[in-house]
Amino acid sequence: MGSVFPKTFEAIDKANAQNMEQFIVLSHDPSAWRGEHYFSVSKDVPGQEMLQLTGDFLTKVFEGAYKNVPRWEKEMEGYVKSRGKQVKKTYFFYTTCPKCAKYYGKNYMVAVAEIE
Repeated sequence: MGSVFPKTFEAIDKANAQNMEQFIVLSHDPSAWRGEHYFSVSKDVPGQEMLQLTGDFLTKVFEGAYKNVPRWEKEMEGYVKSRGKQVKKTYFFYTTCPKCAKYYGKNYMVAVAEIE
């Protein structure tokens, strides 16, 4: 995240594609060594891969350390199954950075499950 976010924010700013009223970054970690980050923007950003997420989603809020994400992903899967659905892919919206979480004493994350 440390190297990807500044470069991506710079490209978004340069393209004047900020979506400040509905800003969100969804993160998906397919492995411990690879992460995918999806930034909401108001228009296409040159030099960046553009993707539009569509479908049905369920969300659930969690509070705790970032290291709990694998456990929460499994909990989210159970939550989705309890609704009679299956998870296609799970993203997380980190509402605070690590420094902010330490400052505020709380660290909320929103699991966003694409369902079928």
